Amino acid sequence: MHQRVNQADQQKRGAVRTARALRLANAELRIEGVADVVEYHQQADGTKIPFPIEYKRGKPKAHRADEVQLCAQALCLEEMHGVAVPEGALFYGEVRRRHPVIFDAELRNLTLQTIIACRDIVQTNITPHAIYQARKCNGCSLIDQCHPKDFGKSASAWLAAQLKKD
Repeated sequence: MHQRVNQADQQKRGAVRTARALRLANAELRIEGVADVVEYHQQADGTKIPFPIEYKRGKPKAHRADEVQLCAQALCLEEMHGVAVPEGALFYGEVRRRHPVIFDAELRNLTLQTIIACRDIVQTNITPHAIYQARKCNGCSLIDQCHPKDFGKSASAWLAAQLKKD
């Protein structure tokens, strides 16, 4: 599903310019990344408002992680272009349609708190324990790096389990 959006290119249709695999950054927040798609919608006054779109292979989730990721992209676009980015969309491959996301104060605050929490993990070098959940973990692309079955418990519990195997 990401094959097309991972190819950095641009196209224009009418008043909308579309950029794929667009590098993003926000120096103040010290974050950077790559947006799958950003549409630039031209306003009547000539201003171009970015509209980020993130592609996901599954379906909408009960948690807000996808929305936080998209909002972080909006924060980058706002700093890069000096314009407010009020909304974006998540495109889920399983349902094959866009789900609008409004970047309201609550989502922006959650995104900023998540950025701070991630920065703390990097600075302290302490990663939270992974909690294995078959439904979530088995389809995750990071399962081989995370090892939630092995390391999702305390070190002493993991060691005890290893000693029982012997």
